[in-house]
Amino acid sequence: MNLDFMPSPSPEHPGLFIRDPYRFSDAMLVIPPPLVECLQCFDGSQTALDLRAALVSITGELEVGQLAQHLIETLSAAGFLEDAQYAEMEQARKREFAAATVREPSHAGSAYPADAGEMRQTMGQWMEGAGALAKEKANGDLFAIAAPHVSPSGGWQSYRAAYGMLRPEHKDRTFVILATSHYGEPETFGLTRKTFRTPLGDAPADTALVDWLAARGGKGIEMEDYCHSFEHTVELQVIFLQHVLGPGVKILPILVGPFARSIYQGGAPEDDDNVKAFFEALGEMREREGDRLFWVMGVDMAHMGARYHDRFAAVAGEGAMQEVGARDEQRIERINALDSGGFWDLVRERQDDLKWCGSSPFYTFLKTAPKARGELLKYEQWNIDDNSVVSFAGMGFRKA
Repeated sequence: MNLDFMPSPSPEHPGLFIRDPYRFSDAMLVIPPPLVECLQCFDGSQTALDLRAALVSITGELEVGQLAQHLIETLSAAGFLEDAQYAEMEQARKREFAAATVREPSHAGSAYPADAGEMRQTMGQWMEGAGALAKEKANGDLFAIAAPHVSPSGGWQSYRAAYGMLRPEHKDRTFVILATSHYGEPETFGLTRKTFRTPLGDAPADTALVDWLAARGGKGIEMEDYCHSFEHTVELQVIFLQHVLGPGVKILPILVGPFARSIYQGGAPEDDDNVKAFFEALGEMREREGDRLFWVMGVDMAHMGARYHDRFAAVAGEGAMQEVGARDEQRIERINALDSGGFWDLVRERQDDLKWCGSSPFYTFLKTAPKARGELLKYEQWNIDDNSVVSFAGMGFRKA
């Protein structure tokens, strides 16, 4: 279940493309179309004889032993089978990340330029005019923003709206980044003490606060969470913080796993003892540290269309996406009112058929924030491909 499967992106090599998003393995394979159905034999219950029988049916040949062995060996060598080879890869990568003091950039060269000079130029283009947009809203009460974690090339206007609110006086605060954990365990909060490195420089973690939270946050904390090594949701916030406030900005990165039990079984997220303990610790830290902290949410909203297993092609701002926009607006209104219960009632509706990947970071913020009022600065829908749409926004929060 840790693997990504998708149609091959190469017309010259059709078939099923497989990769490991956890990066225990760097291998990428394309399984030719005739052999794709054979993957059903690798379900933990079927045997090598079942695989051979499937290959006989597909090829019409009786001598398939060599082909079966080649398929098994190829998948194993890639780290795509749950066997000793995979276990060794997994443990090696986790040990490597745990031992490192720096979290190296994972998406430089893809989501943003890897060259520092080119990156500064690109960031300048994405943030151009931000000061003018936010000037009339400037005051000293701003203590939190919400920004997307979608590719900046698609969501730069929402990033600009949110990060344009920051001012030089925010520079010396610790930025608590509540970000979506796409691959972490449900009801879990991933922490790390590592410095985040980007082409712009190093952003150190506030290790004193990380340690304080780890000591008081309960069993729901995953310390030195391996997901930090490849997850993009914190990294993309760091590059905008560094661009606006300087490379040495201090952070407290938190990956928030989905609150799946509440969505699918009912009740509030904090009915889970681990979630409740973390909320209490985070709220205590917020009260203790006060204005020394600034809160950032790295969150996207709805995920609709073919890529996300909907039975329709989604087009931004058209058709079904107009209704999605209206429902997004309802949730945003509850967030801006800091109405955690009202927001979560809307998330649980239809078991979150809008697929808001940012719902758990938003809820965590709402349960621990002081009395405040939010403001929608920019809302967008973006076609991530021809048939799929992601929605997101830039938002600001001021103390009441």
